[in-house]
Amino acid sequence: MRVGFIGLGNVGGKLAGSLLRNGVDLVVRDLDPDAMEPLLTAGASTTPSGRDMAKACDVVITCLPNPAISAAVLEAGDGVLAGLSNGKVWAEMSTTDAAEVIRLGEKVHAAGASPIDCPVSGGCHRAATGNISIFGGADRATFEQMLPLLTVMGRRVLHTGPLGSASILKVVTNYLATANLVSLTEALVTAQLAGMDLNTTYEAIRISSGNSFVHETESQVILNGSRDINFTMDLVAKDIGLFQAIANRHDVPLELSPLLIDIFADGIRRYGGREWSPNIIRRLEEEVGTDTVAPGFPPEMVDDEPEEPGREVVPRGHTAHRAG
Repeated sequence: MRVGFIGLGNVGGKLAGSLLRNGVDLVVRDLDPDAMEPLLTAGASTTPSGRDMAKACDVVITCLPNPAISAAVLEAGDGVLAGLSNGKVWAEMSTTDAAEVIRLGEKVHAAGASPIDCPVSGGCHRAATGNISIFGGADRATFEQMLPLLTVMGRRVLHTGPLGSASILKVVTNYLATANLVSLTEALVTAQLAGMDLNTTYEAIRISSGNSFVHETESQVILNGSRDINFTMDLVAKDIGLFQAIANRHDVPLELSPLLIDIFADGIRRYGGREWSPNIIRRLEEEVGTDTVAPGFPPEMVDDEPEEPGREVVPRGHTAHRAG
């Protein structure tokens, strides 16, 4: 099987690296030649257009910053749609709008190919080792066709339902992570001003009911001072905006979500959209005149778990599907 991969950013480059590391015949494209260079050096090839890639590959994966870019990559005259045909798969690994992935999926179906949205969750450090989690939204046959590739890129793979369902659940989980990040920044600054040792505060949260994945990752780079989690404020704003749009479509009167949107809009006005997302804490630090750092924490997260083969996660109350 030959796989094409378009979009080699913070997450995409690492997912593509997992495919290449595990012997997949890989074709890559990115607007940035420097992003392609290490993969080309390691044995990947490239093509001059998305159309050429789709003609040459069995599966084309896109992992791009926003829905508009995904649409352009697919719908351009020399885009992916122009090269798709019967039996091929388009896999959308971007964090995107469910309605948009369904719209593009209809065009993929019209070309004779199959669409799946399969965004990832768990941080760039786990994308690098193939230990990230992956959601897959598609009919069961397409999900099973993609499962061997998804279990190369991720450790836990969940079939979420039809096309678009993975994108909905991805922004739900990113919304929760954002709410957790903001609450952690408030907790850390408040504990510091109350005279608590920050190393002790970190451990108190870690062993308590207040613990979370976000605390065990983002709190560490906050306390180090680097705030480098490989995720920027503009991406947070996009994701929580997508979540709010889902709520709006279903007339859910959210209270916390609009506040988070305002907080990150203010962060972007102050520090720029490409600032690391954990630096949202600077809004509080500047207000109270403190620097929330402590010794002994890493500047970036590294996955210390060994890479291992992925598997499908079966939801509680569901029956596992038999292979074949």
